[in-house]
Amino acid sequence: MGQGTQSIDRAAALLMFVINAPAPVSFTDVVEHSGMARSTVSRLLASLHDNGLLERMPDGAYRGGPLFAAYAARFDRTEALAAAATPTLERIGEKTGETVNLGLPSGGRVVHAAQVDSSYVLGAANWVDIDVPIHCSALGRVLSAFGSLELPKGSLTRCSDGVVLSESNLVQDAALIRTRGFAITHGDFELGLDAVASPVRGQGGAVLAAIGISGPAVRMTARIEEFGRLLVQEADLLSRGLAKLPARHRQ
Repeated sequence: MGQGTQSIDRAAALLMFVINAPAPVSFTDVVEHSGMARSTVSRLLASLHDNGLLERMPDGAYRGGPLFAAYAARFDRTEALAAAATPTLERIGEKTGETVNLGLPSGGRVVHAAQVDSSYVLGAANWVDIDVPIHCSALGRVLSAFGSLELPKGSLTRCSDGVVLSESNLVQDAALIRTRGFAITHGDFELGLDAVASPVRGQGGAVLAAIGISGPAVRMTARIEEFGRLLVQEADLLSRGLAKLPARHRQ
């Protein structure tokens, strides 16, 4: 076992002890549990603290750090938004018959947090585990247009056919999205697949998520402007509802 691996294993052991403890633990408790030298424990705890994995309290005891709190809050937020949005997604699904999704910005990409499946045999796929580049996604274009995701830079190619999308075209498209309130894609991710999406806002007007409709172009193209207006209306209603959530769910 290399020195680096040994250090990681030791740090992991200390971290597990602190995280699994029912209450914050003292430095002495950590030393006694680990059986390591006090100097080694001190060095490892300092490293874990500096990297946000542990927090040292005013009395010197240790507990889980801000990184764990941020991780938990992110998933609590996702679950809260998905639960709040589900009735809206179901209502849109009933009105359109197409696949409806809730997309959230996370780590520079769109996370599909909830979906209502199409009522048609020929419909869009389950998007939960599919990673769609921002510039090929109606949800992604909405979130980037309103600043929740970074607008892609430089020339990009469509996923479906390799057609080049220049940065100027993306900037113009973002301006149009902000003006009309929804984004449209025609075969950008896959030929024959259309999509439309609109932003969902939280407290203060910040865009927290996007709701979108996707389906075969044979059904979607003729109605896509209609669906866009529907999404704007439904997203507005959902945004009003989210403003009433407890503050911890709006973070």
